[in-house]
Amino acid sequence: MWVVLLVLIALLLLLLLQSQVCTCLQELRGAAPPANASQSLPSAIIIGVRKGGTRALLEMLNLHPGVEVAKAEVHFFNLDDHYYRGLDWYRAQMPMALPGQVTVEKTPGYFTAPQVPARAKGMNPALRLLLIVRDPAERLVSDYTQVQHNRLQRHKPYPPLEQLLMHEGQLNTNYKAIQRSLYHLHLRNWLRYFPSAQIHVVDGDALIRDPFPEIHRVERFLRLPPRITPSNFYFNSTKGFYCLLSDGHDKCLDESKGRPHPELSPIVLRTLCKYFKEPNQRFFHMVGRTFTWC
Repeated sequence: MWVVLLVLIALLLLLLLQSQVCTCLQELRGAAPPANASQSLPSAIIIGVRKGGTRALLEMLNLHPGVEVAKAEVHFFNLDDHYYRGLDWYRAQMPMALPGQVTVEKTPGYFTAPQVPARAKGMNPALRLLLIVRDPAERLVSDYTQVQHNRLQRHKPYPPLEQLLMHEGQLNTNYKAIQRSLYHLHLRNWLRYFPSAQIHVVDGDALIRDPFPEIHRVERFLRLPPRITPSNFYFNSTKGFYCLLSDGHDKCLDESKGRPHPELSPIVLRTLCKYFKEPNQRFFHMVGRTFTWC
């Protein structure tokens, strides 16, 4: 009797396994791209800024049926090892897209790399560029938090933020996170190669508070029909930021978003904000828009 029971259990398990295999094969066949889909070089790139909200912007754009996004940062234009592999290699990193769809890539390191604008223009002078910015002091703290987390994951020590920021009572302006927050310097380099009409600035702080108005402006800039609506967003009170809704499925950003940040002492924060005041004004003048930063 036990032998018969074991045989029956084995047969049931085999039938279950076959059913799961068939289901997986059906899903794979259903996921096959249409015959007229192909990989194209991007016609729009999110160039930065690092820790400005580039991942959130990409995920929101991915809600649009007329957009296909590269899932990973390609670093084609800022890494020589990638760049010298050529445009065919770059194209191969892009998603399959239908005719008329916009392919979007994002690599935040592009914005501050001096060689990138000329290389990007060489690929496509009509390229449309998205630059998402946020309060430079807050961006700096997020930048530090990410680097600190990465170092600790590899069991490597990392100094406290204020130790990196201050040296003998003076702001350490050579600190890379400060340099990355000088938006006007990096934008000036891009404007040597691309007209301002091809660079759209996204308010990263506004994108966090109320995503829809900012993403609607991006749709217009990319000449896309309006398809993203306020119903595509909901505020997740547990995570403390907006999540996305599409076709009944929700998607929230990964655990690195909303990671606890170190607090700056009031005197260091005032010193930092004072330093950024003039660079911020120059950036506002360049983009014809002001932001409520420290």
